[in-house]
Amino acid sequence: MTFGEQPAYLRVAGDLRKKIVNGSLPPHTRLPSQARIREEYGVSDTVALEARKVLMAEGLVEGRSGSGTYVRERPVPRRISRSGFRPPSGATPFRQEQSDGEARGTWESSSEQAEASVAVAERLAIRPGDRVMCTRYVFRDAGETMMLSTSWEPLAVTGRTPVMLPEEGPLGGMGVVERMAAIDVVVDNVTEEVGARPGLAEELLALGGVPGHVVLVIQRTYYASGRPVETADVVIPADRYRVAYHLPVK
Repeated sequence: MTFGEQPAYLRVAGDLRKKIVNGSLPPHTRLPSQARIREEYGVSDTVALEARKVLMAEGLVEGRSGSGTYVRERPVPRRISRSGFRPPSGATPFRQEQSDGEARGTWESSSEQAEASVAVAERLAIRPGDRVMCTRYVFRDAGETMMLSTSWEPLAVTGRTPVMLPEEGPLGGMGVVERMAAIDVVVDNVTEEVGARPGLAEELLALGGVPGHVVLVIQRTYYASGRPVETADVVIPADRYRVAYHLPVK
């Protein structure tokens, strides 16, 4: 193989990908068999198999037990809006995560006390093993799971207060800023870091993805006078959603 030349399996995968994208192989069409790929492209069984694996890892095709490999329906990405906007009366958890006044949907949540892992402790500037309140959310739009979120709050801040449980009590569901203000903690900054990685098995099961699918992960942290008071991971299926930020110009 000369410098710059693609391996054979990538060239085969690239040609099949082009056919899927341009509609020559429309959704629900059976992908050519391994033997057909071998004959059509003049490659070995190993190359044909690796090319199919590439398309499956990219989420373009899916295997159906006892039937073969088929082109997947390609969803039109929808937008999840995020911004610094905060309505004066607070917002539902769904609107808090989307920062979109038009957002409508349902969610489920559960909270439990836990010990901070090394990673969470670093984000919250506490010691590993310190007690935190861990809250897990599942957000749905028209019945479809669109987003997962796990948040952690140090019990050194919220423990034994009316806002210890984020979704219960008089300010349940009102958001970090409003809840912290109720215990005289003034949130004055928030950061978000966006990354991508293959989804974990339990995440893809909840989000309706398949192994190998990529998810977007928004790592969010709220601060009060430089002290982290809440951190969260928001997980979004990358093949179905785009994250749009609306940032004010000062």
